[in-house]
Amino acid sequence: MDYAAKFEAGQNYAEFLQTYGNEEQRRRWAAVYDQVKLTPAQRDLLAGFQREMKILCLSGTWCGDCVNQCPIFTHFEAASPRLHIRYFDRDASPDLCAALSICGGARVPVVVFLSEDGQQVGWYGDRTISKYRQMAADQLGATCPTGLIPQDKTLLEAVTQDWLNEFERTQLILRTSPRLRKLHGD
Repeated sequence: MDYAAKFEAGQNYAEFLQTYGNEEQRRRWAAVYDQVKLTPAQRDLLAGFQREMKILCLSGTWCGDCVNQCPIFTHFEAASPRLHIRYFDRDASPDLCAALSICGGARVPVVVFLSEDGQQVGWYGDRTISKYRQMAADQLGATCPTGLIPQDKTLLEAVTQDWLNEFERTQLILRTSPRLRKLHGD
């Protein structure tokens, strides 16, 4: 898959919601967007990114996991001029859907991280570790030996941090890349 070419065909957040979301779906996404609050430390981290990152997000406006995660990405993009995110509807992008299946299924959201020149750096999705921990605790009960979300942290805060860790990891891969360090002289 030529992710660099695909990136150019994507839509920004507002265009994606306008094209694929109905009024109720857009309302739900806006409600989560309004709940996301980045800490000063998270904003500083994002503002300090040095390398351009292109990010493809395979999503669905109807998807509850997307509703609860994709608005986080928009906050990240607003905090860092180095982030450029393009959204793709899962059902309208069968090629991406096939390339990014997880556990044999068409899961969303899935994010593909690219360098400034369109090289794939990594991909991540569909739910974060904090969400899976919560699901395991709810579905498997106390017998499931997994870490749990600390009581002083909401699931949205935990998921926001999980995603920020992935964005930061990608930024650090790009920042320490010998190829990009040579290109940028740093």
